[in-house]
Amino acid sequence: MKNNLSKRFEYAQTTSEQKEAFINQYIDDLSRTLKTLKTDDIIKTIDIIEEKLLSWKKIFIAWNWWSAATSSHMVSDLQKTTLGKNPQEKNESIKFKAISLNDNMPVITAWANDEWFDYIFSEQLETLWENWDLLIIITWSWNSKNIIMALEKAKQMWIDTVWFLWFQWGKAKELLDHHILVESDKYWPIEDIHWILNHLMTAHFQKQVKEVK
Repeated sequence: MKNNLSKRFEYAQTTSEQKEAFINQYIDDLSRTLKTLKTDDIIKTIDIIEEKLLSWKKIFIAWNWWSAATSSHMVSDLQKTTLGKNPQEKNESIKFKAISLNDNMPVITAWANDEWFDYIFSEQLETLWENWDLLIIITWSWNSKNIIMALEKAKQMWIDTVWFLWFQWGKAKELLDHHILVESDKYWPIEDIHWILNHLMTAHFQKQVKEVK
């Protein structure tokens, strides 16, 4: 039996023309996918997040797989970037109470090791929630048990739910209050657009933070 560890791989170099063709194809795919976004769905999402901001509710964000890093980035944008320049002078502003459920690694690994990985988001929600908070789930792993359990827990505890997702949504669809659909089956543009949506909304909220004389 051949040992798989003995396999060798070579890096296939390409010409400048091939690189240019690849770049143009990637940009074309991303542009086409962006054009499928429905403005009304984005407006509704902004309205939901804005309502939570103005009522001082918490916004929990949980992303799965490689997208977990985007959860941390979105929390940073909501908490800090929305305040614009000189944020230290805006202590009287209404601020986002945003929390990433991906960031506390001791809690995550405690649940994953002692119980099971399925519980890493739902049990944090049960500890931190209040009525009418918001849970944002952004993942292309639409049937992951930890995501489904988080959405089920949110429903039990009167937490609103929003999902940025791709064209296959699996079991999650029936548990959502609202979603933005990214119509693609390619991982790269899906995650690119998740970041674009985050930056779009961050830019909108930053624009709305104004000094009151």
